[in-house]
Amino acid sequence: MTATGQPAAPPTDERLLRTSPLRKLLGRPELGSVVGAVAVFLFFALVADSFLQASSLGTVLYAASTIGIMAAPVALLMIGGEFDLSAGVMVTSSALISSMFSYQMTANVWVGVFVSLLVTLGFGAFNGFMLTRTKLPSFIITLGTFLMLTGLNLGFTKLISGTVSTKSIGNMEGFDSARKVFASYLTIGDVEFKVTILWWAALVAIATWILIRTRFGNWIFAVGGEADAARAVGVPVIRTRIGLYLGVAFAAWVSGQHLLFSYDVVQSGEGVGNELIYIIAAVIGGCLITGGYGSAIGSAVGAIIFGMTSKGIVYAEWNPDWFKYFLGAMLLLATLLNHWVRKRAEATT
Repeated sequence: MTATGQPAAPPTDERLLRTSPLRKLLGRPELGSVVGAVAVFLFFALVADSFLQASSLGTVLYAASTIGIMAAPVALLMIGGEFDLSAGVMVTSSALISSMFSYQMTANVWVGVFVSLLVTLGFGAFNGFMLTRTKLPSFIITLGTFLMLTGLNLGFTKLISGTVSTKSIGNMEGFDSARKVFASYLTIGDVEFKVTILWWAALVAIATWILIRTRFGNWIFAVGGEADAARAVGVPVIRTRIGLYLGVAFAAWVSGQHLLFSYDVVQSGEGVGNELIYIIAAVIGGCLITGGYGSAIGSAVGAIIFGMTSKGIVYAEWNPDWFKYFLGAMLLLATLLNHWVRKRAEATT
């Protein structure tokens, strides 16, 4: 007789760390922002009756998308341990270049759009190159770029147009087709959805894929965590940082074209201060100021919180001056919540 029994369990590798589902959930950077988004939604659903109307959905998403387009690459940049204080005015620079080049050269509008793309990417490359060459903090480098672009926007617009705004290009060849790409909308039922929502979703999806599925994503986390250690193991720190600034510049170009083709003319002083909103959305979404931690999805949730807050105050018929107060409060609460979540994740086995 031969004794039979259950097959032996395969040996476990003691070098592999088993992580519980709860710890994985607590370790997600965007968990705190999701909790905050739910709280903001419930709050305005109770205090503003029109907040839950279907027509409000498109308005909230549009407000979120105008921030989220920039917040996604800014989040990647912050994960890489850097800042870009020129992002807000770079959006305006992109729009001004497209408009003034097309108007002065009497060219097809698309020519101005592609010239703007090249110049805007040049701004991003300049930030990355100066950062890696001078070794100065990104705060100083991009603050200098911010001031230079602010002056160039105003100076060139006055020099070429004679005023602080650009000339109308609405009747020029290619304007209608460009508007369809950058500033059109899709109506579903009674709700209008701006095309910026699609741009936003695409950029967040690409940024998430880069972080999770590509070697470049590993480089971003490594550079943000400890640049010298990353360089020692072969990570191309310079190329990674320049690539991140090019990503911010590309998003600024998209946002700038939306600004231009939505209103036909551009005010040269716009964009100042928006860079802080992009950073706030990324921080609310779970990015650390110190780098090495965060997600693109979290930046999208942060942008949604921005959209719900900015429009929820209007729907509640409150004084819009309260918006900055709520934004500051959300920044502090989200930062504290993210810190608590990380501590819990480290303590959970």
